[in-house]
Amino acid sequence: MDEQNTESRIELLKGDKVLWMVILVISIFSIFPVYSASSNLEYIVNNGTTTGHVIKHMFFVVLGLVIMRVVGMVKYEYIGKLSSILLGLMIVLLVVTMFTGQTIDGASASRWLKIPGTPISFQPSSFAFLMLIIYLCRYLTKKITRERLPIENIMYIFGPILLVFVLVAKDNGSTALMILMVSVIVLIIGQLHWKYIAGFISSSFVAIVLFLIIALNTNLIGGNRVHTWMSRIETFTSSKAKTADVDDESVKAKNYQVMQAKAAIVHGGITGMGPGKSALKQMLPQSASDFIFAVIVEEYGLIGAAFLICLYLIMMIRIVMIASKMPAFFGSLLVLSLGVMIFIQLSVNIAVAINLIPVTGQPLPLISYGGTSMLVTYLQLGIILNISSRIQIYDEEGMGKKQSVAEINDIA
Repeated sequence: MDEQNTESRIELLKGDKVLWMVILVISIFSIFPVYSASSNLEYIVNNGTTTGHVIKHMFFVVLGLVIMRVVGMVKYEYIGKLSSILLGLMIVLLVVTMFTGQTIDGASASRWLKIPGTPISFQPSSFAFLMLIIYLCRYLTKKITRERLPIENIMYIFGPILLVFVLVAKDNGSTALMILMVSVIVLIIGQLHWKYIAGFISSSFVAIVLFLIIALNTNLIGGNRVHTWMSRIETFTSSKAKTADVDDESVKAKNYQVMQAKAAIVHGGITGMGPGKSALKQMLPQSASDFIFAVIVEEYGLIGAAFLICLYLIMMIRIVMIASKMPAFFGSLLVLSLGVMIFIQLSVNIAVAINLIPVTGQPLPLISYGGTSMLVTYLQLGIILNISSRIQIYDEEGMGKKQSVAEINDIA
């Protein structure tokens, strides 16, 4: 009887158990830095209460875990087959956001779309990014049987990538660049011919340069944030430079966020100040979201930050292991692609906090305060866990590590 109860409890965590444990530990841990950092929203930004923010965060954690488990009950092949329809829907929402998008918590970009009749807002760009990657994985798998014509690559691969990139870039440059970066990596892993990838990278580079030149020197592209991007890059390079012509006070004013983040990290030392005892969170803008890693280091020290990074490292290792064990090409490609999305977002957030790259608005996966990003990450991990639960099924069906063309097409 006890054995049956144990099996039922374990079955609730369907898929890779180690990955489940890592996700649960990070999710539970996230409550403490968000509770501490959200006091900035109450006392400095004058937005809500600390208790209200942490309850909202806990709600999204629980909702994300539920969504992750529900996704595990649906065959991932069906998700792949629906990806083209869902991507089309997300593109429509991105267009709507361009004209009716809203700002939240003082943000300077209109990235959020409000659901009519409700107070709920979300970022379509995050869901569009996810749907694009799933779509690319499925298309690369379905068409693996033959050499694609150039027009097919333009219409069904490069076209969707560039369309999503253009629609997102206007108000979210960092996410748009991540979309291009991850898409190219997916094309490489998905075995698209190098000549097409090289051509796409070259064409994209030329298009981006032309866009920047036009946006900086003319008024043809209204409402863009190119000047904000350039200012952040100039501030970053100026803060690194040690030249005599640099106006130190000007640099300090523009680089205020990063300076406070670095001060918080230094203040934390080896063991940290203790949970909730961050002294600099009140002076650190976006302390509960974009710069929450700095708050974690200040409160939990280098030891706490190293522990968190180890958890993320275990997550990445398990994702690679799942992909390597999955006999289905679509499943393996999808797991690796989603893992790349999470890894790049994680790396960008930490790199900004320690001033390795210019400031961007990328959250720390599973930890930063904010609903859309958290739910998308839980969706990604839910799909990965879904695929990990299918490995044993494929083994039981006698499918080897290498599939025939017919098996690949059938699975996709």
